[in-house]
Amino acid sequence: MRETVKDLLKSTVISIGMAMTIFCLSGVVFDIQNKGLFSLDQYRFTKMIAGCVLVGLGFGIPSIVYRKDNLPMPIRVIIHMGIGCVVYTVVAYAVGWMGGAASLGKGILIAAIQLVPAFIIWFLFMKHYRAEAKRMNDRIQAMK
Repeated sequence: MRETVKDLLKSTVISIGMAMTIFCLSGVVFDIQNKGLFSLDQYRFTKMIAGCVLVGLGFGIPSIVYRKDNLPMPIRVIIHMGIGCVVYTVVAYAVGWMGGAASLGKGILIAAIQLVPAFIIWFLFMKHYRAEAKRMNDRIQAMK
């Protein structure tokens, strides 16, 4: 139980850190794009920071599903990424990362563009953990 809580806390902190990093880098891009006139008023910055924390929680907490060995991997991915992406989409509309005035097609395109990093990050973590498992299995085989 203690190990599960430790893993959950670690993945949540990493997810929040990644959300904050992506938010900061996006802010720099928008600031440069708007030639220094990018501004957030009426507590929009604070709302966006809170949104980053929620997105981090939305992707970090469901990652516990990977500890369930009795579920097939595709189901675990659907649960994890499904919850994370739903939380992200709701937060994105709530804090203004995605505008409500866009057409349906444009909204889907915006959502797809903004969700691509989530799947890229997931893919990179999957590759890392598979390589780590392979190294561990190779060491075990070498010890025999």
